[in-house]
Amino acid sequence: MKYILVSGGVISGIGKGVIASSTGLLLKTLGLNVTAIKIDPYMNIDAGTMSPTEHGEVFVLDDGGEVDLDLGNYERYLNVTLGRENNITTGKIYREVIEKERRGDYLGKTVQVIPHVTDAIQDWVERVSKIPVDESGLSPDVCIIELGGTVGDIESAPFVEAMRQFQFRVGHDNFALIHVSLVPAINGELKTKPTQASIRDLRGLGLTPDLIACRCPAPLPLAVSAKVSMFCHVATSQVLAVHDVSSLYHVPLLLKEQGLIQYLQTRLKLADVAMTAPRLQRGVKLMTMWKALTVGHDRLFDKVNIVLVGKYTALQDSYTSVVKSLEHGALQCSRKLTITWVEASDLEPEAQNERPKEFHAAWQAVCTANGILVPGGFGLRGTEGMIAAAKWAREKKVPYLGICLGFQVAVIEYARNVCGLADAHSAELVEDTPHPVVIFMPEISKTHLGGTMRLGLRPTIFQEDTEWSHVRQLYGGAKAIWERHRHRYEVNPDYVDRIEAKGLIFTGKDEKGVRMQVAELKDHPYYAGLQAHPEFCTRPLNPSPAYLGFIAAASGCLDEQLIRQKAYVPPHPESHLKFASPIGEAEESLAEQ
Repeated sequence: MKYILVSGGVISGIGKGVIASSTGLLLKTLGLNVTAIKIDPYMNIDAGTMSPTEHGEVFVLDDGGEVDLDLGNYERYLNVTLGRENNITTGKIYREVIEKERRGDYLGKTVQVIPHVTDAIQDWVERVSKIPVDESGLSPDVCIIELGGTVGDIESAPFVEAMRQFQFRVGHDNFALIHVSLVPAINGELKTKPTQASIRDLRGLGLTPDLIACRCPAPLPLAVSAKVSMFCHVATSQVLAVHDVSSLYHVPLLLKEQGLIQYLQTRLKLADVAMTAPRLQRGVKLMTMWKALTVGHDRLFDKVNIVLVGKYTALQDSYTSVVKSLEHGALQCSRKLTITWVEASDLEPEAQNERPKEFHAAWQAVCTANGILVPGGFGLRGTEGMIAAAKWAREKKVPYLGICLGFQVAVIEYARNVCGLADAHSAELVEDTPHPVVIFMPEISKTHLGGTMRLGLRPTIFQEDTEWSHVRQLYGGAKAIWERHRHRYEVNPDYVDRIEAKGLIFTGKDEKGVRMQVAELKDHPYYAGLQAHPEFCTRPLNPSPAYLGFIAAASGCLDEQLIRQKAYVPPHPESHLKFASPIGEAEESLAEQ
């Protein structure tokens, strides 16, 4: 097993996740099986209870793990399916160590950060790195480890020390370190001092970088690379310039051009890894397809304008997977994506008096959009604005996609304005509403928030006589589909017949037929809501069908994509396609259907 640690210095959010994912992708083009682990030094057990505006999107995995958004990058770039244990946090490590201490596993010893916590970290990495993550079922050859935060942070110190020890545990030929640092431009001059200081801190902690990835606004001149080389004690070939590019899909090719593959092949002796002809061919095919993807992206001229009506638009990382799904769909439709961000509360009547400028700008964006997207969220704020956007899309025949809360919003709007239930609302948002068309899911805890939602990969069964369904056709006409969920509330079954009688059809339900999971309008170019989060399973070369259909409808090419989607293959391992969720509670798979 080969390990590549990606650390960062100077500032957080410098691009470690993209560089880690791009490195893994390049190794996959060699035919290697690659997995990834993200280390987050915060004390939380997982990301589930964090606000999106503080830490960005909460990414959900097949097994229900609520994890850092970087695991979404890994899955998309590497086309793998990770588990909750691929995200390590301080909270998880300390919980494991304390549980061992309570059981008496340490035989009365004084439990300390060194060696007990650092050993727990190393053991976790070694164990998880061997878990198969793709359709081959083989153990990975390479594990990418991304260390969150910046070197020198107090909270990351145990993990840095663990990695210092780990390099000796696995051996020099099996461990490499890529350090990502910032080379800012001040008054037009590129400054290397921040990188020099970061490398000095790293070396002081016992880790020596094999490659220094310099994040910079423009390509590094040779003189600047030479300066980094001289003061950071590495060869110039070990200094990579990762400058700003038009699309993140260019980053793997940018790294490849600077010799990343050749260096790692030599440094980690990758030629010693046993390789078969099919794996080599798979790698060559992946590189060919990725190059075509980036070239295609640069040649897009026709635009599609999508309005995203959300609650967390102040931090766009809150919707990372949503944006990626839209990008992937736009690439397949050969369109240049333009996203207009609209704060949902700016669409509400109160905003007309309180914030008239924002109110009129928001409505102008909605009224001129090719498509309207309402993503997930929690809480009452902004929901009336979302309902107004859904109403506009329905009445004006503008393509609409509602995800999770956006699905529930579409149901509320339809109940109010078509079914005549004027005060219809969600019991989550207005507890005493006379028409609770969205209700609490009774088996979930109301008092414990962490990990208590309906989480993970779950099936949706399309109902009889739904062959017309756009969503079903986009999934290749399948009877059953699987997507990841993250919600506590659901459409009230008591109102389903009344809503369907007026024309909003629940085309997809859970395996018991009790939970409504897909809603569509038949006489509309594209009006769909999904209780699941299909954005969590999108891939650059295999876009999420629901988002693809939305973009295609907004671009005027839906019929063409419906034909193409007949060959759709889901990204999930077949072993995960179980009807009794969560995974592992039943043995009936799609293949047995």
